[in-house]
Amino acid sequence: MPPSPPDLGPAPYLITREQSPPNLEFPFRNLNARVTPTASFYVRSHFPTPFLTAEDWSLTVGGAVTRPLRLGLAELRALPARTLTATMECAGNGRVFLTPRRRGVAWELGAVGTAEWTGVPLSKVLERAGLLGTACEVVLEGADRGTLTDPLPTPGDIPYARSVPLDKALGDVLLAYRMNGEALTPNHGFPVRAVVPGWYGMASVKWLTSVQVTAEPFQGYFQTVDYAYWETRDGLPPQLRPIGAMEVKATIARPAPHEEVPCDAVYEVAGAAWAGETDVARVEVSVDGGCTWREAEFLDPPTPHVWRRWRFAWHTPIRPGRRTLVARATDARDRTQPGAHDPARGGYMITHPLPVEVDVRERSP
Repeated sequence: MPPSPPDLGPAPYLITREQSPPNLEFPFRNLNARVTPTASFYVRSHFPTPFLTAEDWSLTVGGAVTRPLRLGLAELRALPARTLTATMECAGNGRVFLTPRRRGVAWELGAVGTAEWTGVPLSKVLERAGLLGTACEVVLEGADRGTLTDPLPTPGDIPYARSVPLDKALGDVLLAYRMNGEALTPNHGFPVRAVVPGWYGMASVKWLTSVQVTAEPFQGYFQTVDYAYWETRDGLPPQLRPIGAMEVKATIARPAPHEEVPCDAVYEVAGAAWAGETDVARVEVSVDGGCTWREAEFLDPPTPHVWRRWRFAWHTPIRPGRRTLVARATDARDRTQPGAHDPARGGYMITHPLPVEVDVRERSP
């Protein structure tokens, strides 16, 4: 079995938001390819990166199953594999733009990326274990662990764990061991991680070591205390809900905030849009702060769980001045980005259009 490959490190590929544990951001203005190179893919860690080897790693499958399992990496890789392309976004992406400031990593726009993932469908492993009739959720637990004090103190040393509903687990969740055709790097979860297509990145547990089927909803720290938001529905009092599927969102990559663009020229505004478990149907761009909108052109066809890059030809003003650009997306279910951030979401699910201010300048002689 091959050893863990080395990480290439943050510079010049990523922006360091936190050194330890590593939290590294893709410079979104560099968006170009549909698939993000591994060296440029953002890294989100809650605890120090665990040291795991291919030879010693194993996955425990238990709980509400008829045949508990323990699989080594060679056994897992011997099962039928699948490769899928999926966009993954941290639930706190864009947090730095919120006022007042929210707790958490100060992500700008680049805690998002798209990769090709290869691994074994979780459904195949659960099928081998056999599900009891009481099965309700599937808890994914990683080898990373530690203590936290924010948002609330953890009850001692805890592992990172999240759950997904049974129907999602039996659907498209992947136990991935390759990323963009190569073995996972340590920062991306070597040797095996979960990939939950269409959901925010907190569900795609890295360094996966345990899959537990439960007969009732999981109440872990990262399911209820963190990565949760308040929801009001049908006139009922607000209820705390775990964050799940990504919502529709378009983001401008170029021009970057405060970039200088020339007067009386054609500038190609570019970006990407995604919509979680459905497709992006339309992207609109405003070059006057949201007063008027025009439709952008897609560079990619609609593909499940994958962003669509887009572009828009902007005829810049003939006179210099400051201009505000905004983009918004609408999905195939006719849902458009909200006009403002919902305070009940705290520092998560930041999907309102983020304005990009640029300076239109006279051309140099």
